[in-house]
Amino acid sequence: MALNIDREKIIRAVRQSIPLAITTYKLPHETEMDLENVLGMFLKEMDQDMLKDRLAYRLRELAVNAKKANTKRVYFEDKGLDLANKEQYEEGMRNFKEETFNNLDYYLNLQKEKGLYIKIIFHSRGKKFKISIKNNVEINRKEQMRIYDRIARSRAFDSMEEAFAEVLDDSEGAGLGIVILILMLRKMGLDEESFEIEGENGVTTASITIPMGEVHLEKLELLTRQIVDEIEALPQFPDNIVHLQKLINDPDSEIAEIARRIATDPSLTADLLKTVNSAQFMLPNKVDNIADAVKMVGLRGLKNLLYSYGTEKILNFPEKKELWEHAHRTAYYSYNLARNRRLKKEMVDDAYIGGILHDMGKIVFSNVHPMLIERIQEFSTEKEIPGELFERLSAGYNHAEVGAKIAEKWNFPDSLVAAIGYHHNPEASPADYKPLVYTIYLANAICNLEKKEISFDQLDEKVLAFFRISNESQIKHIMTRLSKDFENERSKI
Repeated sequence: MALNIDREKIIRAVRQSIPLAITTYKLPHETEMDLENVLGMFLKEMDQDMLKDRLAYRLRELAVNAKKANTKRVYFEDKGLDLANKEQYEEGMRNFKEETFNNLDYYLNLQKEKGLYIKIIFHSRGKKFKISIKNNVEINRKEQMRIYDRIARSRAFDSMEEAFAEVLDDSEGAGLGIVILILMLRKMGLDEESFEIEGENGVTTASITIPMGEVHLEKLELLTRQIVDEIEALPQFPDNIVHLQKLINDPDSEIAEIARRIATDPSLTADLLKTVNSAQFMLPNKVDNIADAVKMVGLRGLKNLLYSYGTEKILNFPEKKELWEHAHRTAYYSYNLARNRRLKKEMVDDAYIGGILHDMGKIVFSNVHPMLIERIQEFSTEKEIPGELFERLSAGYNHAEVGAKIAEKWNFPDSLVAAIGYHHNPEASPADYKPLVYTIYLANAICNLEKKEISFDQLDEKVLAFFRISNESQIKHIMTRLSKDFENERSKI
């Protein structure tokens, strides 16, 4: 049965750096072809079309190996043989290939009945593209040693011809395929470290990691930097915000002086009082005094409020209401996730503001002036940067990096720059800010889960582990609770 390939979902996966998973039980030929089409769409969106033919073989080889591993399990079980027993293993392998080939449908149906899957995951993240193939039978030591042996032997070959001549092992079929895979990686300028295979918790994962083309990355970085430099429509923060920031940073400033300055801006005053009286502080009585409000949020909290307030003042265009609604929902979720995970106080504060600002790059792109677009297109032509790369940037590709560079331009603290820049690539974030980035990543992901833009199997496993989430029902429970609390909070405004 052919896959229903959703091109928009693939584009979203690339632009938001989220994995795309496809699961099959029998891996028929038409599914293999569909997987190649998905691979092609991924590579096209990343401007790496030229890699398709070379990667298609590797994808097919690893997927077929996973299918054979599942078939081997059901074959041995059907014959009453023990894979872990050396004599029984050798007995089973004598007829494995011939018997499964002649009665393939029977064994494939057995695989499906037992829930043995092959899951193919495509993931573009940062400077790397990773293809992983998982199957839910764990590789045994004998099989793993066999693969390592083939990898080691591949070092002796300089060509495919040599490999074909020397590695003709018919018993399992994986030997020659692995050697060819390693040789083909070498032809791409990659070493055997690009290929990994491991077994854990009953699942075997084989993966290939490909660095993105250096030329492509240089052009992307160049264009991103130029866009930030060209955005004259984004002024520095309003004068009153800048002055307040200076007051807060001055150790000689008095709370009363800071409160008086805030009182000159009715909108900022309202924002501060709304924040203090929200569920975030859970106060028994309403606060309506500015000086008391400043004491409640603290200087760090006030600083963060100014970053959020100043950014919204500059970027809050009426037609972008949906983007800002997503930002505030993400902030609420992020704050509560951080608090429930018992992160440090300053990180909990940053989680809220980081949630509001995480999509700043996307908001900027949605409001660029036509004159700016024209100037950047001229720059692209001059630097021989493909026009479609700018189109992808305009549509949100690389928006995290654009947002981070703008945050740097506005002298945001490193924690917020990291939160904005790595919210789609949490694993690459600096160690000091990982808990913060993990929190904002998960809050944003839960918002996207609510809108059914992504599915549970696309979530980062390390982030889920950090929050002690092990299954889909847990994330659904968290999502339901956060959504209900957010709507209750919003109804009070």
